Amino acid sequence: MVLETPRLLLRPYEPTDAAAFFGVLDQSRERLKASFPDRLRAVPTLAQAPAQLAAFADDWRTGRFYVLGIWIRESLEYIGDICLMPQRRGQAEIGYYLAAEAEGQGYAREALAAMCRFGFGRQVEAQRLLIRCFADNARAQAVARALGFTLQEPEQPEAPAWFRFNFWDSKPPTPTILHFVRHWAAGD
Repeated sequence: MVLETPRLLLRPYEPTDAAAFFGVLDQSRERLKASFPDRLRAVPTLAQAPAQLAAFADDWRTGRFYVLGIWIRESLEYIGDICLMPQRRGQAEIGYYLAAEAEGQGYAREALAAMCRFGFGRQVEAQRLLIRCFADNARAQAVARALGFTLQEPEQPEAPAWFRFNFWDSKPPTPTILHFVRHWAAGD
C-alpha cells in the first residue's frame, strides 16, 4: 500500500530502508528525544533498525499501528516518518517527524493530509483523529490547524480516591502538551 501526494510517497518500510530510517533518526536524535523517546530507544544503532522495521511490518498485519516512511517522489530521498495508531471508540492518533532539512517546505502538511484520508478510509475507519504536540511547537500546531484539526482539552482520567496529589507535586514540571482533533466529515 502506497499513499501518493503531488510531491511525496508514503509507504510501509521495507528491510532495505534500514539505513535511511536510522540515518534520519540518528541525525535528529536531539530534536526527537522529547517526542519520540521510544523510537530512539528502540533504534540506538543501525544494527537495531531492521528489527524495528520488522516490528512495524508485524503491526501493519495486526492493524495495531500503521507506520509509513516519507519519501520525496522525484528523488526518492527519505525524509521522515508518519504513523497512525488506532485507539478506542473510533479514535486514532497520528504522529510524524521530518528530517531537519525537510522542515518548512510543506511536506508535513502533505503527508498529514494523506494520512488523514487513510485514517478516515476503509482500512481504519476512524471517526476522530488526534495529534498531540508540545505547546511550544508552533509549526506542528500550524500544520494541524491547516488540515482542519482544532484544539481540544485532553480527556482527564479519573484519579482513584486514594490518590495523593501532593506525592506528584515534587516531580519536575513536564512540558504542556496540546491535543488537536479532527472529526470525520462527508468527503473525508
